[in-house]
Amino acid sequence: MPGRAHLEKLWQNILELGPRRLIALGLVGLTVFFAVGLGAYYLSRPLRETLYAGLSRDDVTRMGAALKEAGISFDVSADGTAVLVGYGQTAQARMLLAEKGLPQSGKAGYELFNDLGSLGLTSFMQDITRVRALEGELARTIQTLKGVKAARVHIVMPDPGSFRREQQPASASVVVRTEPANDPAVAPVIRQLVAAAIPGMKPDKVTVLNTDGTVLLAGDDATTAPAGRLASLEQTVNHEIQDNIRRTLTPYLGPNNFEVSVVARLNTDKTKTDETIFNPDQKVERSLRTVKESESSQNRAPQKPTTAQQNLPNQNVQASGSENSNSESQRREDLSNFEISSKTVSTISDGYSVKNLSVAVLVNRSRLEALAGPAKDGSRIEIEPKVAEIEQLVASASGFNKVRGDQIKVAAVSFVNDGQPLGPAPPLGLGEVLLRQSGTLINAATILIVGCLLIWFGLRPAVNAILAPSPATELALAGAEGDGALALLQAEQDAAASSPNLIEDLSEQMARSPIRKLEQLVELDEEQVANILKQWLTREEAA
Repeated sequence: MPGRAHLEKLWQNILELGPRRLIALGLVGLTVFFAVGLGAYYLSRPLRETLYAGLSRDDVTRMGAALKEAGISFDVSADGTAVLVGYGQTAQARMLLAEKGLPQSGKAGYELFNDLGSLGLTSFMQDITRVRALEGELARTIQTLKGVKAARVHIVMPDPGSFRREQQPASASVVVRTEPANDPAVAPVIRQLVAAAIPGMKPDKVTVLNTDGTVLLAGDDATTAPAGRLASLEQTVNHEIQDNIRRTLTPYLGPNNFEVSVVARLNTDKTKTDETIFNPDQKVERSLRTVKESESSQNRAPQKPTTAQQNLPNQNVQASGSENSNSESQRREDLSNFEISSKTVSTISDGYSVKNLSVAVLVNRSRLEALAGPAKDGSRIEIEPKVAEIEQLVASASGFNKVRGDQIKVAAVSFVNDGQPLGPAPPLGLGEVLLRQSGTLINAATILIVGCLLIWFGLRPAVNAILAPSPATELALAGAEGDGALALLQAEQDAAASSPNLIEDLSEQMARSPIRKLEQLVELDEEQVANILKQWLTREEAA
């Protein structure tokens, strides 16, 4: 086998070098390998590394001022939540900031009690520190929610009083920064979290706001009902109606042959209705009162005669006449109280009602033409019956109510790519790939150039020096043929003049010069050297 023969020959050549030269070659190879690796590490490492991430803007400002005062160069990330410093300055910067108590947002929880001493600590200070720690812990937990980038919590604990008729309840307000902005979906979660973490707090006492001043969630009072609740409810209703329509049309048209858009306008006003109903047909005798009166009277009035005898003293005049009257009356009164049947109905509505509904459906025309089938007489395919059928299906699935003012529009249009899913994005061009990888290519080219320089100016001269023949070998070659020795000395002189040797110093260069080698040959065998010089002189005289 030729390959095996070459390998055996190469192995024999390596063994002929001897252990000393093999060790030297191994040391040179390791030196080049570590030099190239070290250069690649320093060239590929980032210019700056992250010092702290997830910081608030106040902490970034204070940390920047402290680093600038200490003379440490820094940079801030594009979103303004991370601080970057030069490579290798991370430990120094963190120690400096730790001495100044930065970042402060990292010590906003129960770590506050670590800095408090028990000596001289009043109950008021303990209460204030407890509230601050609770606010910090809640802010940390809220920031872990999806979509919340920053949060701050303010808690007002109840102040109990002995002579107060009504005690003040606990309340809280939370300011958050969300992405996307004004996302109302996270507000109910924050409200329940804060209300459950504080003893005695009701959910309606928690107010959630956004950093731009939008009230995401407030109390249940109708005057402070947030617009975010209505927007979130409308989005939920829209998605439910869209899902109903999609589930209805997908088996009929296919998943990529229609698009649905639903806009529902809701009414979330609270309504309270009190109604009392009287039924005169249903009555019950509640009480009966009967009053009876009977009256009888007699009147008799005697009359005296008018005579002169009445004017005489001690005279008794006999009354001969009189007037008599008799009266009798009876009265009866009956009073009956009846209870009329009545019903009182009190209705409180805290939900929502749909004001009106707007539904728009776009259908792929080619799909409708395929469902309608080919025209018999070659005329245009009629798709209006299919459109009317789809409109009825959409009205049934969405809960269409014409009296309410709902609108449904179904249109048949030509879809892009005939409703088929979009193809994959085309691959990047060579120019764009090179532009994006320009930094990596520059680092790789730099590492390659450094490796080539080390091999050319370091490894090559070292290998040549190791593999150079010894003085005894040179003497044997010179004794065999004077011209060969002359050519060998001349070649070494030319190589020394043409290729620089960065490993050897000046003394080594002098030791390896042709004159020095000639001196070494003279010390080994003077007679042989004399014969070589005679041959040189004879050749020069003949020339």
